[in-house]
Amino acid sequence: MRRISLQAFALFITLSFFNIAAFADDRGTADQAIAMVKKAIANFKVNGKEKALSDFNDPSNKQFHDRDLYVIAFDMEGTMLASANPKLIGKPMMDFKDGDGKLLTKEMLQIAKTKGSGWVEYKWPNPITRTLDQKSTYIEKIDNYFLGVGIYK
Repeated sequence: MRRISLQAFALFITLSFFNIAAFADDRGTADQAIAMVKKAIANFKVNGKEKALSDFNDPSNKQFHDRDLYVIAFDMEGTMLASANPKLIGKPMMDFKDGDGKLLTKEMLQIAKTKGSGWVEYKWPNPITRTLDQKSTYIEKIDNYFLGVGIYK
């Protein structure tokens, strides 16, 4: 009986590691986020703003929606132009706060204006786990807009 219990425990531990690994594979990486922003900027330059935003807002477009990675876009007044949440598109987000009260869009805009690109840390609802998680988003300015892709930590 003890032998069966040890085998069952070993199987449980093994399956737990596979589940953790599978969950980790479901998360995007910093390098993948940067690469998606670069791909989004290329799309923006080649196809123009309207087509690019349409591509970014289409959840079936796997170039710009991959697991927990998706493109966001803002104009330089803080209006959201692309998001995985269609309810936010077209909304002024300058006074929007994250889960800790951080003025998220203002910080992103400041980085876009002063550095042209960079990372912003904040709390955001994770669409996979449905919990408020730490997130880091890489943003990059293009013309009078900035695009970003975030990763959950």
